[in-house]
Amino acid sequence: MSSTDIPLNSGLGALTTGNGNPVANNQTSQTAGYYGPVLIQDFHLIDKLAHFDRERIPERVVHAKGAGAHGYFEVTKDVSHLTCAKFLSEVGKRTPVFTRFSTVGGELGSADTARDPRGFAVKFYTEEGNWDMVGNNTPVFFIRDPIKFPDFIHTQKRDPRTHLKNPDMQWDFWSHVPEALHQVMILFSNRGTPVGYRHMHGYSSHTLKLVKEDGSFHYVKWHFRTDQGIKNFKASEAAQLEGANPDFATQDLMEAIERGDHPSWTVYIQVFSEQEAMQMKYNPFDVTKVVSQKDFPLHEVGRMVLNRNPENYFAEVEQAAFSPSHMVPGIAPSPDRMLQGRLFSYPDTHRHRLGANYLQLPINCPISSVANHQRDGPMCFTDNGGRRPNYEPNSFGGPAQSPHSQEIAAQFHVDGLVARHTYGITDEDFDQPRALYRLLSAEEQQDLVDNIAGNIAKAKLVFQRSILPHLKRIDSEFGARIETILKQANPEL
Repeated sequence: MSSTDIPLNSGLGALTTGNGNPVANNQTSQTAGYYGPVLIQDFHLIDKLAHFDRERIPERVVHAKGAGAHGYFEVTKDVSHLTCAKFLSEVGKRTPVFTRFSTVGGELGSADTARDPRGFAVKFYTEEGNWDMVGNNTPVFFIRDPIKFPDFIHTQKRDPRTHLKNPDMQWDFWSHVPEALHQVMILFSNRGTPVGYRHMHGYSSHTLKLVKEDGSFHYVKWHFRTDQGIKNFKASEAAQLEGANPDFATQDLMEAIERGDHPSWTVYIQVFSEQEAMQMKYNPFDVTKVVSQKDFPLHEVGRMVLNRNPENYFAEVEQAAFSPSHMVPGIAPSPDRMLQGRLFSYPDTHRHRLGANYLQLPINCPISSVANHQRDGPMCFTDNGGRRPNYEPNSFGGPAQSPHSQEIAAQFHVDGLVARHTYGITDEDFDQPRALYRLLSAEEQQDLVDNIAGNIAKAKLVFQRSILPHLKRIDSEFGARIETILKQANPEL
């Protein structure tokens, strides 16, 4: 803002305390005489300090640092034969969205250019409620069972003894969980340091379902492909920006929208039947794997455009609450184990961070009406149901189940022995990382080798030795190149 932009008269009226009492003096505290102590009866002082002391809410355990923007999603191709979701019902239909991008492992004050996956979450405000597409900028993830999620995230955070980032933790973990190496290779490629949020793709990563009125369904994977083109930093460029401008991605997104350069993504789905899913070589519900685009090509669905910045970061970005369990008729979850865990974990996190009534916050509130018997709790922002009964069924009217509101649920058969069915490590866990390595150009391969070796070299020798066999199992040449660099730094390896 330049000096000529400063308004001469804000026209916002008199300053008041939180309870509406006009403030006569906002510059000086009440004291007992000129040299006397400050008085506790000064409610304006106490009110101001007490609220300031409580301005920070718990930051997200993951995806703490992020930026967001408003926009719209427009259907460009007919998919009404696949789903009864009304926001996908016809070409040309627009749905307002709010999208939040983020890093994953860093704290709220961490650098935007850190080597990290990027969160890619989109809230669709549909006429049937909100659908949250909660994904990343990578099509896979590190683990495939939610019971390992706390363990994995702990390895990406700070050492409980030193409070420092510790490469020993991550390489020790990955050597015991080698299915993570597909995502690790993407992370340590240049895709791990994208040039801001506008130049990266987004993925649901998980397999979801599109469901028709009769309960029949197809499995789908969602792809948001940037129309700005993929751009990535080299490791040295990202490291330089960490110090020069740690908020680079946040600033880049905001300034692009402010100048009218509205970023957009073309949205696609991969579609396959239940029978096709069962016949795939790789489990389509294992989020450490991709579904081949050669076998199941992308089908265009629509286009997402971001064209409006938030007016207030805290209200619209920090308080935005996304969850894979926020679905609408016509969209349903798959048996993906990680997805199943996230269906619980995400809203549970929001209830902790924002309170039981987090869905009443304007950024999270659906544009469709909400009518239920949920009552009370901290910070209820509505009339709390008024005098209406807070139970159902009842004899007094109010929201009740309706035969006209059919629950559109995918109909599928489930049976099996209740047990802890463990995913075993097999050669298939190394096929896709191998294919990824061989798909890279010579320059991209060298960057990947240098980035991984440079990070492993920071770990103790025991963990360097434990990860190398897995890297060689991906590709012998790939592993040997990393080993050569490590031995140059540590001949005892």
